[in-house]
Amino acid sequence: MPEVIPCAARKAAFAAIASLALLTTACTGQSGSGATDDASKDTTINFWHAWSAPNEVKAVRTLIAGFEKAHPNIHVNVVGNVTDDKINQALRSGGDKAPDVISSFTTNNVGKFCSSGALVDLNPFFKKSGIDPAATFPKTMNEYTQFDGDRCTVPLLGDAYGLYYNKTEFKKAGITSPPKTWSEFEADAKKLTIPDGDSYKQLGFMPDYHGWETTTEHYFAQFSPTYFGTDGKSDIAKDPAFEQGFGLQKRLVDELGGFQKLEKYRSTLGDEWGAKHPFHTGQVAMQLDGEWRLGMALAAQPNLDIGVAPLPVPDDRAAQYGKGYITGTITGIAAASRKQNAAWEFVKYISTDTDAVVGFSNDLHNVPSTLAALKSPKLTYDPRFKTFLDIAADPDSTTTPASVNGGQYLVTIQQFGYDYESGKVTDLKAGLEKTAAQIDTDIAQAK
Repeated sequence: MPEVIPCAARKAAFAAIASLALLTTACTGQSGSGATDDASKDTTINFWHAWSAPNEVKAVRTLIAGFEKAHPNIHVNVVGNVTDDKINQALRSGGDKAPDVISSFTTNNVGKFCSSGALVDLNPFFKKSGIDPAATFPKTMNEYTQFDGDRCTVPLLGDAYGLYYNKTEFKKAGITSPPKTWSEFEADAKKLTIPDGDSYKQLGFMPDYHGWETTTEHYFAQFSPTYFGTDGKSDIAKDPAFEQGFGLQKRLVDELGGFQKLEKYRSTLGDEWGAKHPFHTGQVAMQLDGEWRLGMALAAQPNLDIGVAPLPVPDDRAAQYGKGYITGTITGIAAASRKQNAAWEFVKYISTDTDAVVGFSNDLHNVPSTLAALKSPKLTYDPRFKTFLDIAADPDSTTTPASVNGGQYLVTIQQFGYDYESGKVTDLKAGLEKTAAQIDTDIAQAK
């Protein structure tokens, strides 16, 4: 079954970013190779990660066993179930027990990891090893693992977002194929909605930002937004993609019953991670979600025929249908580590060795993070999972860019989304301008 906990941890980390005391620019350590240890000698490195579920722990052990077999002189001491704040504290303090290699579920923190100097720039290591990251990793994953030219992280499996739909209910409603454009999606969502007084017998789609994975960045990815201009300032009040994205979501809210009715219904539904998720139970007919949802839905043994497709795109971007939002786990080397060459051998293996990446993907049921692994015949998956492999490899797929203060700008945008969908804010243009100004202020204070 696709892994659930990583996504939950990422979501929790995202929600806590605004108050999380992350890294400081006072962090010691140099960016760049500067490594002097002999990776051919017997040594032990510390690897800190956040995986915690039994199947995850087993998958990490298998991954490390493969590395140690290929590098019998390098031993890996593992510290698991570690949150980003604990990792950041250890990166600042250093010492023999501190991590040499870390992994994080929170791509939003790449900007902080890189700008603080907590993790080394891996570009010199790639160059020394003769590996071209642009030819190794999918375009989007290649983008979200660096900041201002500093590649302080690399991808370690990924998540791709698409559309799950109830084929049984589609057939009942006379819908013959999943929607490819947002206008088709709107029409289908209304057709699939069956009102029941002040509630619903079935909801075509839960559009609210407090819903399951219906965040602003997941919606807006289909509009190919530019979050920041070349001057580093927020572009959300200038790029029409944001006005279009907010407009689409607000129309869905209004067309499907209004914010109050939808929120009342949402309060009666199951949580995101349990068997009673409303898509599993048939209470919603379409769901925006990541690749892990397929396994969760199948494990719940729902009385429905599950279909999987890419999310729709704007009508004027129909040629880009097939893309989606991409994020994932990242890994990097501590700047304070005195074993950076040995650490690089480990990072290189777990992030670029095709068989290692494929095996880890098979074990965790996440999207492989190299172009070669995405095409490997050794991948094992439900045929519907291929939709997410294709989304990950699609050059039109997008992500959210790194920022010096992590994902705070996404928290700010999401908060505006709450205010706009609920009617607290009615002037979209003015609201976007105010939100952009807040983002710029926050970034300036973080520098």
